[in-house]
Amino acid sequence: MKLAIIRIRGQSNLIRGIRDTLDFLKIKAKNNCVIRESTPTLLGMLKKVQHLITWGEVNSDVEKKLKEKEKNGVIRLAPPRKGYGRKGVKIPFTQKGAYGDRKEKINDLIERMI
Repeated sequence: MKLAIIRIRGQSNLIRGIRDTLDFLKIKAKNNCVIRESTPTLLGMLKKVQHLITWGEVNSDVEKKLKEKEKNGVIRLAPPRKGYGRKGVKIPFTQKGAYGDRKEKINDLIERMI
């Protein structure tokens, strides 16, 4: 299962461990996206920085579109049309916000960002 990971918040005043985790994921700027294979190690890293990113299972159609925009393993995306969610980036996706695990709904977000 492949996961699309998108950074939704910037990097001011981050703790060193969180900054290092984002560097390992190669997500250095806001609205950057990477596609990774799901592993227990990766899921642990996602939990550590979940307040800065959103992720979910990507389908094959969206993955093909992202591969066209890929450069050095990182995909730069535009901000999403109509925003991230009703309550913004400070609230988890489960409470109608933006950050955290979106499961299949990540594909809708990516379509709005391409």
